[in-house]
Amino acid sequence: MLQSRHMEIRIIEYLRTPPGPVEIEQALGLLRMQPRQLMRTNEPLYHTLHLDDPGLTRTQLIEAMHAHPVLIQRPVVFANGSARIGRPPEAVLEIL
Repeated sequence: MLQSRHMEIRIIEYLRTPPGPVEIEQALGLLRMQPRQLMRTNEPLYHTLHLDDPGLTRTQLIEAMHAHPVLIQRPVVFANGSARIGRPPEAVLEIL
């Protein structure tokens, strides 16, 4: 969708290059989300790691996403000082 608008894009495959905790925190700020909102809660690993435990801290959840990037919703699109999860793809249009 972005390429069809002739926009320059940079793709970061974060399953291969996981974002660090600071990058995840920054993304959460731009997305205006709490950690679990960025997590794939249907992912089996989410349940295996007991990440639904309400006693876990924000830091622990962010560390889990860093250690296991498969838990992060994707794609995340950053543009113009904002971010959106690209599902549905039209959600990205809000920040372009």
